[in-house]
Amino acid sequence: MSSKLESPWLIVSGGFHERGGMDKANFFLAQHLLDRGTPVHLVGHFIDARLVNHPLATIHRIARPLHSYALGAPLLAHSAQIVYRALRRTHPNVRAVANGGNCQLADVNWVHCVHRAWRPRNGEGPGWFQLKRRFTHARACRSEIRAFRRAHLIITNSNTTKHEVERGLGHTNGLIHTVYLGSDVGVTAPTPEEKLRARIDWGISPGRKVAVFVGALGFDGNKGFDTLFKIWRSLCSGPDWDVDLLVAGAGRALADWRAKVHTAGLGDRIRCLGFCDKIPSLLTAADVLISPVRYEAYGLNVQEAICRGVPALTSARAGIAERYPGELKSMLFENPENVPGCMERIRLWRSQPEYWAEKFLRFGSSLRQRDWNIMAAELVAIIEQHCPLTAQSGVVARPAVRDTAIAAMKPSH
Repeated sequence: MSSKLESPWLIVSGGFHERGGMDKANFFLAQHLLDRGTPVHLVGHFIDARLVNHPLATIHRIARPLHSYALGAPLLAHSAQIVYRALRRTHPNVRAVANGGNCQLADVNWVHCVHRAWRPRNGEGPGWFQLKRRFTHARACRSEIRAFRRAHLIITNSNTTKHEVERGLGHTNGLIHTVYLGSDVGVTAPTPEEKLRARIDWGISPGRKVAVFVGALGFDGNKGFDTLFKIWRSLCSGPDWDVDLLVAGAGRALADWRAKVHTAGLGDRIRCLGFCDKIPSLLTAADVLISPVRYEAYGLNVQEAICRGVPALTSARAGIAERYPGELKSMLFENPENVPGCMERIRLWRSQPEYWAEKFLRFGSSLRQRDWNIMAAELVAIIEQHCPLTAQSGVVARPAVRDTAIAAMKPSH
């Protein structure tokens, strides 16, 4: 821990916890700063108790009206602006990190998703939901482009994301950097005994291969489960296909997908688990993870599977695909809309599962070398390098922010 109290940081995120996605990345950034003795203000909806109880953390918890993210987003952005302006009055050299379009801050933007890079599919879900989705997506696109243009420094989670940001901005100003996400400390491939126990726990029959899909089952089709369902229906029509599918993920379309699985007579070949808080155990039991996403800025679920020694087939357009070594490029779906092409890649894996398991085991070992603390330290180093304090005044050299707040938000625990 630092010998002196540092200037505070402000981080704005929907959540700070370890349950996955960008919330997990923000959790470890906050934890890294606190561990080194930096005071941190956290503005979010869900904040892990370990951060809440830290003596250097100031919590600004924002409610979600009607438990709605769409209604909570403007409150999160407005509250973060108020906190930021209040901090600037008392700490002119405060550093602030927003995530995408969640807040318009003239400081650092850590981009985990580019809404302009994908469009929700039309014709899926009830009419009212389609209208809401179009509205929220359009709002997110406008918010993020304004946030990108306002930010002094942009950090992306992959070069794929970086290119999408540059395309949206229309130019490169040299202030966009890529920092890959980290991995969990202590994760290894399971032993044969651990794998056997996990398979028994999940009720997997001896001799059967198991594929898993981890992702939200929404009406937007972004995670590509509709493609995977078509693939599995076709594969299971042949007598030689001995791989069953476990689907971990909740969402508005979960009930519909369970009904489709039943109607197709695939209840014994596809198990829709719904929300699952035992993903590590599920991956321990799995032989392969399949993720035919239409858009994925990174793909943390894929990385976590590989770190546990599980072969993972995903879309070539996913951010993590750029980290696949040449010998594993054949495990990428060039076009997730091309069902026969995707089936060919899955059959390629099934033809030599032990061979691909060994290849992915080596890949996972390299990914595990970069844990969350290494990621956070790299992120902080880049921010401190490109947002330096002036030698005389101690004020951060960055654009001024118009102060239009009428009151400072009080922290709440």
